[in-house]
Amino acid sequence: MIDWNNRWRGFLIGQGAVVGAEGVRHFAESDSHAQSRLAASGDIIADLSHLALIRAQGEEAAPFLQGQLSNDIRQVDVEHGQLSACCNPNGRMLAILRIFMRADAYYLQLPAALQPATLNHLKMFVLRAKLTLDGADQDLIRIGLSGPNAARLLSAMIPAVPAHIDESSQHEGVTVLRLAGPHPRFELIAGLDAAMRLWSLLAAQATAAGASAWSWLDIAAGIPTVLPGTTDAFIPQMVNLDWLGGVSFQKGCYPGQEIVARVHHLGRVKQRLYLAHVDDAVPPVVGGSIHGARPDQAAGRVVEAQPAPGGGYDLTMVVDLDQRQTPLHLGTSQGPRLTLQKPPYSPVVS
Repeated sequence: MIDWNNRWRGFLIGQGAVVGAEGVRHFAESDSHAQSRLAASGDIIADLSHLALIRAQGEEAAPFLQGQLSNDIRQVDVEHGQLSACCNPNGRMLAILRIFMRADAYYLQLPAALQPATLNHLKMFVLRAKLTLDGADQDLIRIGLSGPNAARLLSAMIPAVPAHIDESSQHEGVTVLRLAGPHPRFELIAGLDAAMRLWSLLAAQATAAGASAWSWLDIAAGIPTVLPGTTDAFIPQMVNLDWLGGVSFQKGCYPGQEIVARVHHLGRVKQRLYLAHVDDAVPPVVGGSIHGARPDQAAGRVVEAQPAPGGGYDLTMVVDLDQRQTPLHLGTSQGPRLTLQKPPYSPVVS
């Protein structure tokens, strides 16, 4: 469930938002495929309350996170963020996190549906460490901005707009993150009053869209997520998190590190994340099976799916490498045919 800031929720409704349990469904344009078309070609703003925040603060916050997550937290500061994973002892991911720093605290962003369980999981390991872990959704509002003109629009309000992926900047209480996407894409994190001012200014020049449009941009960028249907399902390499800089193979231990490192050093990644499209009226189920040449055995699983700009659904999926050249079908070996494509980034060799 989303931990709404009620004043922000009321502000969005006053702006025309239709709000559901999963976040903002839409504004004026209710057709989900049309919202994806807007994201694919135009300038959009989106409320990101479907993504929650965990705040880690205290003199031992950095070493604590270093011992719990897959990436090197020492590379995070007020000018640089990163992707990372929280894994179980078997190396399977409980959550994928976007980590950034603001003032003297680290923030871990993840789907709102996973925030309570992930926060409780991390708290079990605090013991006597000098830090606090809590949710920050009441204090900080998240806004997404994407489009061909996004950098120009933002530069009129923020003097230093991050130029490269995973860079961040700070200005008068606003944190700006640069994200990957088909167009320049940014996340703005601010307190309530600043967020309302930013939204009003941006809404005059960009089209407001629902959460699904923002998630479609993640799919288009090949950025993976873990959702309730895929917790404990994948190791980081299966979703290309190592190619996206979300895993450090030089840092110290963390839960699951031995397995993640062994797979890396032995070169035994048998599954990878791919993009796909399906022309079907029924949305793919997160965690649903993908079938290839062996009808009695699944060849992969759906990671995330959203309405495609031209109809049907675009999705990310983890698929067996030895099956990716065969016809792939959704749900069963006789299910809707999937069109496969590589993600828009190159493999990282390390």
